[in-house]
Amino acid sequence: MKKIRLLIIEDNRLLREGLTEVLKKESDFEVIAALQTDEKMLSKIQTSNIDVVLLDLGLQSYDSLDIVKLFRKNDTDVKVVLMGLFATHSEVLDFVECGVKGFILKNATVDDFLTTIRAVARGEKVLPAYLTDSLFAQIVEQSLNGPEGEKKILDSVQMTQREKEVIELIADGLTNKEIAQKLYISPHTIKSHVHNILEKLTLHSRLQIAKYAHDKESSATND
Repeated sequence: MKKIRLLIIEDNRLLREGLTEVLKKESDFEVIAALQTDEKMLSKIQTSNIDVVLLDLGLQSYDSLDIVKLFRKNDTDVKVVLMGLFATHSEVLDFVECGVKGFILKNATVDDFLTTIRAVARGEKVLPAYLTDSLFAQIVEQSLNGPEGEKKILDSVQMTQREKEVIELIADGLTNKEIAQKLYISPHTIKSHVHNILEKLTLHSRLQIAKYAHDKESSATND
């Protein structure tokens, strides 16, 4: 039986060594190396024949997303599983678009961890458990199908009437304070609405909300 060749990139020594010992006990795994982020690691990325990389989301010296891009540049067949305590919607989407195939929380059980690695090695995609039943899971899937796929999902996102009002006012250039005054609610409530809108649309900024509103308006006009 061909073994799944693994590379671990984790800055926490205790976790790195503990994870290595757990994986070495599995007959279908071969741990090629377990590294922290340094020049040696970068060299390993360019020379090793690896099936699956277990990559820490919270690296100290490097941006994990840049590491993923380096892997994709050097070996398009290698599969990356991201390890972290928590990943936001926007982070997950960024990593998926760069080719990450799996996510595992560091508080997961050993069985879940092993299952995720094997699934990714088979070519499956594994989202964090707390996202699998959400609309975001559909957004991630559609993002792989290009702009048209993303547009269909974004058009299906359900906004409350208040959120729609906030989006329109953001598009008009109003600040949170100005929106609060106009809608007769507190700035804190407006901030909460903006946060929810960003999460639902997997956007990063108010500017992107404004662009979304203008694009939606232009699309409706053209239709």
